Amino acid sequence: MPESWVNSAERIGADLHLSLPAEKGGRQAALTHALREAVREGRLAPGTRLPPYRSLAADLAVARNTVASAYAELVAEGWLTARQGSGTRVAARATPPRPAQVTQRTQPPGPAHDLRQGQPDAASFPRTAWLAAGRRALVAAPNEAFGPGDPQGRIELRSALAEYLSRVRGVRTTPGRIVVCSGFAHALRLLYGGVGGRTRGLLRGPLAVESYGLPFHRDLLDAAGVRTVPLSIDEYGANTGELGSPKGLKGVLLTPAHQFPTGGPLHSARRAAAVDWARAHDALLVEDDYDGEFRYDREPVGAVQGLDPERVVYLGSVSKSLSPAIRLGWMVLPDHLVEPVLAVKGQREAWASALDQLTLAELVASGHYDRHVRRMRQRYRARRDQLSEALAAHAPHIGVTGVAAGLHAVLSLPAGTETATLRAAARQGLALDGLTGFRHPDATGPTADGLVVGYATPPEHAYGAALEALCGVLPPAGP
Repeated sequence: MPESWVNSAERIGADLHLSLPAEKGGRQAALTHALREAVREGRLAPGTRLPPYRSLAADLAVARNTVASAYAELVAEGWLTARQGSGTRVAARATPPRPAQVTQRTQPPGPAHDLRQGQPDAASFPRTAWLAAGRRALVAAPNEAFGPGDPQGRIELRSALAEYLSRVRGVRTTPGRIVVCSGFAHALRLLYGGVGGRTRGLLRGPLAVESYGLPFHRDLLDAAGVRTVPLSIDEYGANTGELGSPKGLKGVLLTPAHQFPTGGPLHSARRAAAVDWARAHDALLVEDDYDGEFRYDREPVGAVQGLDPERVVYLGSVSKSLSPAIRLGWMVLPDHLVEPVLAVKGQREAWASALDQLTLAELVASGHYDRHVRRMRQRYRARRDQLSEALAAHAPHIGVTGVAAGLHAVLSLPAGTETATLRAAARQGLALDGLTGFRHPDATGPTADGLVVGYATPPEHAYGAALEALCGVLPPAGP
């Protein structure tokens, strides 16, 4: 039976598994063959330091002279080098043959100008503050933080979020009502199904949604077997008065702080109507507060959850305020849903990193999160103003809406020009989203051509050129 090299704690050099086939004419011959093959196959790279004679001999239960002789033979053959004070290493010229070509997944080249919605300026991530918060969090973390986690999330983060959401968004909650998740989509899967590839959710449909919204969210619900019913949209947000028409609705999904993507807050009367409907029909209102911190020309609009914490599920994340790379979000739940949601999440769910949770908790508790949001609010407002000024100067016939808050604007286009505009943009290397792509397939009424312009996406140095490219592809004014 071949014998394996199992690395000892005292061994110095590279970790490597070796098998010594018995048919190779003794221990020395077997070891020489195994080392030669490891170098030839590339498992021992040029320059790799091998273990001392004594350590390797102890690992393999062979005599020290056996290892010394094997090393000496390979040095003589040119596979290894030996130098006083440097130990025994794989020779630089012992380059293994090139492996067989394997098809690699390659990312297509990015656009020259990116004005797609849905992400913040990646270059503005607060690296220094995040790093400092992580260090402080690691120093203060109890030992149990490095063991199996709590599916509800770290208490440090839930406590920080409870204070922050109450102060900034008017959410009525305690840490016990908050469940930490990996973002909005994860929360939606926990509520309606599709967790881990299974269509097993807590809630059932049909579910009313806004007639314009993210297709990804509708696809997720559709995959979970949840039928979605569109509500019409106007300048006051979703028409929640339509909730009484479809029979059997179990809930409604809204973006009340800033309707996505058309913009504008849900009118106060419609907010109240949605909550009253949920109470009367034993239904739930799911609130997507995707960019509620970013408002510019109006007073802050609090969360609908504050009107009735037992009828509203409030969902948020840091994907817009910090970065989508930090997979952290939260669910503020009615008290009776906390345990059922945790049961769906399971004891071995792929939870958000405890270290990231502790870092975010420290960032929020220290006030650095507030400062970052205020700084980005000013920066994004300046970008929005720059967009408005560019359009006023070069395309005054193009209407702009949805700019009082959020990270994107909607540009109204002449009827029948959206597709041609997107094609022209693609030819210029300009990435844009068309408004009709967000329309619910079952929505009724006339369609509107437009562009959804994410003015937060480009880095600062590239924003001016992106606006110039945008103005260059917009359709001219009519006769």
